[in-house]
Amino acid sequence: MIGRIRGTLIEKLPPEVLVEAGGVGYEIQLPMSSFYQLPEAGQETIIYTHFVVREDAQLLFGFASKGERAVFRELIKANGVGPKLGLTILSGMSAEQFMHCVQNSDVNALVKLPGVGKKTAERLVVELKDRLEKLHTSGGAVDLPVMDSTGVENTFVTTDDPRDEAISALVALGYKPAQADKAIKKIAKEGQSSEDLIREALRAMV
Repeated sequence: MIGRIRGTLIEKLPPEVLVEAGGVGYEIQLPMSSFYQLPEAGQETIIYTHFVVREDAQLLFGFASKGERAVFRELIKANGVGPKLGLTILSGMSAEQFMHCVQNSDVNALVKLPGVGKKTAERLVVELKDRLEKLHTSGGAVDLPVMDSTGVENTFVTTDDPRDEAISALVALGYKPAQADKAIKKIAKEGQSSEDLIREALRAMV
């Protein structure tokens, strides 16, 4: 099991990063709530990871804190929720916001996330309410930050077309291409980075 990686952040292409540690480059997929907290490319970073082995792939999912990883691990235990959907959910809202929705049975907020229908949202509330409460009381989620875009430093490395990159990131997170394109066009302004566009689009869709 690979539980934590400490190394140099080589490349940032949401929702994936490349981190070099010990001469090995690790491709890691992160929810956007963690992606926003990454340093600039070329700097050292520490990412807490969850390793998934499938017949056709070996995947690393990364998180800014142990608390967020703990919520992800509880999330993918729910019936019908795999790592990709878990990543999408924690991109549309922070782990702390997700816990709040579950504890308050806020199905309406959950169904706004891509891939989460009413039945899935209701199942998440039923299956996870007690488990997340135990996680909270045990201190397993004590290091969770509140995701707030205000005052967040923009350290994202942009490409020549940040709008296309933002659309690609949203599609990778589970949104339909037409839906992602519409969301970006609606909020896009001149001079915005890809990370700014993704953050505002996710907020607008949730």
